[in-house]
Amino acid sequence: MPQLHKLAGLLIVCAVVAGIMLPSVKHARHDVRRTAVRASAAPSKTPVPTVAAAAAAQVKANELGEVPVIMYHRIEAKPESNLDRTPQQLRTELVRLATEGYVPVTAAEYVQGRMDLPAGRHPVVLTFDDGSPGQFGLDAQGNPVADSAVGVIGDVARQYPGFRAAATFFVNKDAFGLTGDQAAAGVRWLIQHGFEVANHTVHHADLAGMSKAGVQKEIGGEESAITGLGAPAPVTFAYPYGALSHTSTSWAQAGPGWAFQGMFLAGWMPADSPFEKDFNPRLIPRIRSEDKIKQDDCDKFCSAAWLDWLAKNPDKRYTSDGDSRVISYPAAKAGALASRYKALGRPY
Repeated sequence: MPQLHKLAGLLIVCAVVAGIMLPSVKHARHDVRRTAVRASAAPSKTPVPTVAAAAAAQVKANELGEVPVIMYHRIEAKPESNLDRTPQQLRTELVRLATEGYVPVTAAEYVQGRMDLPAGRHPVVLTFDDGSPGQFGLDAQGNPVADSAVGVIGDVARQYPGFRAAATFFVNKDAFGLTGDQAAAGVRWLIQHGFEVANHTVHHADLAGMSKAGVQKEIGGEESAITGLGAPAPVTFAYPYGALSHTSTSWAQAGPGWAFQGMFLAGWMPADSPFEKDFNPRLIPRIRSEDKIKQDDCDKFCSAAWLDWLAKNPDKRYTSDGDSRVISYPAAKAGALASRYKALGRPY
């Protein structure tokens, strides 16, 4: 089993030992069950009178469907690792997402249920780990470097109206290789343009087996670094290496000065809708960006394979109703709606 998917297997074992079970996946490839752990964020949608569901039915809305959360690392012209992607590979994947009706949302917007998309469109969360220089930088004119991740995302958004320039960067110390005034200016630019800067620990530390004090130092130190650059206090977090134990999971979720509403694993599979009763904000799976190749089981578990699967199984995919006041879904899925969203449900 390849490294990332070995890691996924280890995570399942850790979760079972901890009494935290992964939620059931709604398709044949996986049958792993998890107990719901409620998100701390209040519902962003507010109760409204019953509305005719004809429009939702017309676009086959399913706001209890699955959401691809895609995981990227370095964006490099000459990849040095099987986790690296070239600017062209990133562009190709983003163009595919745009032409298939996906709209990027940040990790924070996803976990808080703030995915206000046009009817018939699908959310996708683009996440970039580690804050490497190829992900973001500003040129002499104050614009994103063209071949950086942010540059490519912006270019695709300009070419494909409706494809939003948005992503989440889970960063460590010295994010993007920027220092001093450049670092603060860069982070301000990202926040002002709809991107999210979130926590990935100071030193990309393996939290498994770490003491509570060590966990809090790694996470708290990065919280201070991020807010010190002018960004809001992060509400999402990505486990370095996807590594956790039952103790580090609870210690990481909340501590002095932070309380994360969403915590993300390494690459694996699509994630549950935040309105779904089995949504677990502590253990949100992601999908590694890669073509359908046999290496690392990417012919089954990486982004190209999963996007193919979602295209062939559109009833499993989150599809927006275009109405941010309610949550629409086929009547057959009524039992999957989390109880705290019952007043907002609109089955058809």
